[in-house]
Amino acid sequence: MHEDDRNARPAVLVVELHVVIGGQMRHRSPLSSRLRHIGHAVSDGSWDACPSNCYSGLGLEDRMGRLPRVVAVALVASLQCIGPVLSQDWPTRPVTMVVPFAAGGPADTVGRILASSLSELLGQQVIIENVGGSGGMTGSARVAKAAPDGYQFVLGNVGTHAANQTFYKTPLYNAATDFAPVMLIAQTPLVLLARKDLPANNLKEFIAYAKANQASMQYGSGGAGSASHLACVLLNAAIGINVTHVPYRGAAPAMQDLIAGRIDYQCPDTPIAIPQIQSKMVKAIAILTRDRSPSLPSQASAHEQGLTNFDASNWFASFFPKGTSAAIVDRLHAATLATINTPAVQTRMREIGADLVAGELSSPDYLQKFVEAEIEKWAGPIKASGVSMD
Repeated sequence: MHEDDRNARPAVLVVELHVVIGGQMRHRSPLSSRLRHIGHAVSDGSWDACPSNCYSGLGLEDRMGRLPRVVAVALVASLQCIGPVLSQDWPTRPVTMVVPFAAGGPADTVGRILASSLSELLGQQVIIENVGGSGGMTGSARVAKAAPDGYQFVLGNVGTHAANQTFYKTPLYNAATDFAPVMLIAQTPLVLLARKDLPANNLKEFIAYAKANQASMQYGSGGAGSASHLACVLLNAAIGINVTHVPYRGAAPAMQDLIAGRIDYQCPDTPIAIPQIQSKMVKAIAILTRDRSPSLPSQASAHEQGLTNFDASNWFASFFPKGTSAAIVDRLHAATLATINTPAVQTRMREIGADLVAGELSSPDYLQKFVEAEIEKWAGPIKASGVSMD
């Protein structure tokens, strides 16, 4: 160290009114404790206390020798330290949960059950924003392209983060690489529902009626590439019918038209299906998971009604944009895990037919592997069906 560098000790504003003057810490902000060791290194002349990786990769290595030590340390601290510190303070303002479907649908229902408890645990309001379109891809793409600062995350599902990677010829994002996975939250069965005056009471009668009337029939979904669309695509292919598809901006508008008799059938999740089945506003034909659902124990599955090994279900998971810090991911993960372990949330999830995920299946690492496996799982049936979108 040059003698004049040691004696100079210029005053330098590091971050947020944290000033190092003559080796003394003045006007300490909450960041000052994070940077105190740097100030000590400067005051006692031990420049080596700041390891070389403090500034490696910043393009400053060859210039450090020409800067007064205090200035150099302050510059490094500003660039390197502020990010992790802010991550640990997250959130300092409301957080947006993007539900990529219309209000009132299954994803919206699950999101609103979670939001209240998440708000309480995080200490900031979690605001739900419904951004529908393209089977959930529009809202999910917005999050994929958002700043990775922890203030937007998406509640994705099998349609937005698995099936659409094959269903769309040019999807707006790569579901496996453009997001930071947080947690697989719940899984829900899909149900074949028909308008209440459709002359069929079970799957065998539905198949017979659909084959005879397919030219004039219509089925609805929460949008092209959504879980409810893909389930019906697979069902139609399995029973050998070609029926006109009517896409909506979410499962809720599709349900309204099914109740009104404007479409003939759809394949929604249990959260939106159960209330309508219980009120007898629609007719339940089959659960589309291989086995019966605990939430609808009296409803026979498609498999047991003769459509051997047919299995279609949905799931919900949270994702930040790629590049979000691990500290923020871990904080939301912990809050979500605590939320689904509260009795009130567990009760509501049971009421809507959602099976909560637990144990090792809830980790971010598992969700990453799960998404990759789901993309591969759905690729085969979608390609075999011959259905795709530009």
